[in-house]
Amino acid sequence: MFSIVQAMGNPNRDQEYLGKLQDYYADYRSIPSYAVIGDMLGMASKSAVSALVKRLTLAGYVEMTPDKRLAPTKRFFERELADFPIPAGMPAAANDAMSESLTIDEYLIPKPSNTIMVRVKGDSMIEAGIHDGDIAIVEKRHAASVGDIVVAIVDNEYTLKELGRDKQGYMLLPHNVAYAPIRPQEGLEIFGIMVGLVRKYR
Repeated sequence: MFSIVQAMGNPNRDQEYLGKLQDYYADYRSIPSYAVIGDMLGMASKSAVSALVKRLTLAGYVEMTPDKRLAPTKRFFERELADFPIPAGMPAAANDAMSESLTIDEYLIPKPSNTIMVRVKGDSMIEAGIHDGDIAIVEKRHAASVGDIVVAIVDNEYTLKELGRDKQGYMLLPHNVAYAPIRPQEGLEIFGIMVGLVRKYR
């Protein structure tokens, strides 16, 4: 027998459905058509897909573009944020509660128009936890304070280092004992300040 739940979809599974749409978007950078959504989620009718899309639209996850295509909203990219810290020392009691959501972009990039991502090359900052292949989030600005991790142009070359200063003037400090501080010979210009770091483990 074909039930009303089958026809309209199961609202209690909307979070699961949303997760599958998010996975699809991660692979293809688009929201699938109604027909593909139906096949992907096992919905037997277009009305079930339409009902799901309506619920996701009302919840603010997707929207319809002027050319009648489904598109993700900012909320589509939100991820659950646990309301408990993860100790790096002794284990703590497990708790699956989630209290809020955020987007990675919102967390790492407060000024999108003035922010770029820079791929780190080399191991000169490894003791600061900045590894070869990491993505540094850099806010472009020409002023920095001593102690900031900066992208600087020193003697016409870009580098990522800590800004330091002594009696001889400004210098760039690596965080690896194998490297010596860099003292500019021709000039030192601050390109930006590192405000975040992204590393992919797998």
